[in-house]
Amino acid sequence: MKVPEWAYGVPPVSVIGESYCTPYPLELIVKKKINKLSSSQFEAFDLSGNLLLKVDIGVWNFKLKRVLLDPSGFPILTLRGKALAFRHKWKAHAGESTGDSSNILFSVKQSHPLQIKKQINIYLANKFKKKEPDFLITGAYTSLSFKVYEGRRLIAEVKHKFTLESFCKGKEKYKVKVYPEVDYAFIVALLVILDENDTP
Repeated sequence: MKVPEWAYGVPPVSVIGESYCTPYPLELIVKKKINKLSSSQFEAFDLSGNLLLKVDIGVWNFKLKRVLLDPSGFPILTLRGKALAFRHKWKAHAGESTGDSSNILFSVKQSHPLQIKKQINIYLANKFKKKEPDFLITGAYTSLSFKVYEGRRLIAEVKHKFTLESFCKGKEKYKVKVYPEVDYAFIVALLVILDENDTP
């Protein structure tokens, strides 16, 4: 009997917490619902329909703030962004943060706004000024689908399931594949950031 590749064990990628890492591949469905013109909501489910994470999004402004919550509503992560010309910059704080730089977990920055392919750099903790990113997101500008890498290691894939009918109803869906021992809350947070970056 062939043993699955994921069964041999791989180095864990824990950014938000080890409790969000599983020893096997995890598939998620992330649903985005636009409640009004100014607000929307993300919900992440496993394939059994269990709610794992959610994000409530308020009015868009130049000081973007998004809070990642567990199913009970407890804040896990606060995403704070700045909308700049052609690109956004984000910092992720542990828990429900008021902006204290001491509890930053990671920072996100688009590498260059004029590249042919979408490329987003992620830097852990206060390493934002280091040359090489800890993680890299790649994708096409014509799609919200993307892949996440740690070096050359593929750690997650996100596919945007676009249909005109769903879009007209204010609903969108993502299919997320998280590889073994990878922090799925971290991947969902990156999905929210990229969706925000591509929202006019």
